[in-house]
Amino acid sequence: MAGTGGGRPSVFPTLLYADAKAAVRQLTEAFGFTELSVYEGEDGTVMHAELAQGNGAVMLGSRGRGGVFDTAMKDAGPAGVYIVVDDVDAHHRRAVERGAEILMPPTDQDHGSRDYLARDLEGNVWGFGTYAPGVGT
Repeated sequence: MAGTGGGRPSVFPTLLYADAKAAVRQLTEAFGFTELSVYEGEDGTVMHAELAQGNGAVMLGSRGRGGVFDTAMKDAGPAGVYIVVDDVDAHHRRAVERGAEILMPPTDQDHGSRDYLARDLEGNVWGFGTYAPGVGT
């Protein structure tokens, strides 16, 4: 994520999916994330995965794998995550070409950003745009 002064980010969105393997595929193929790590249980359940975008990352795993976080997230709804990208239109084209559900095409915002919104396979809303909050500056 831009705007963090080039240091290590301190905020990492964390999501659980019924089909975490499909989520990893969609986030890397359609939304351009880079797979950093995927740790699977013996049954193929994704216990923990890290995917990078810019100098930020998201963590994800499979629902129903047990543990305190899984229990706490049991009834959680979809999340919204915003990712800073340099070229919104090119990013949007990639997502469309790979079948992502687009909720809002690239749109110029009053606050100076250009953004688009997409929904992943399990209902989480991903915003991609040029706005980089001034945290740490």
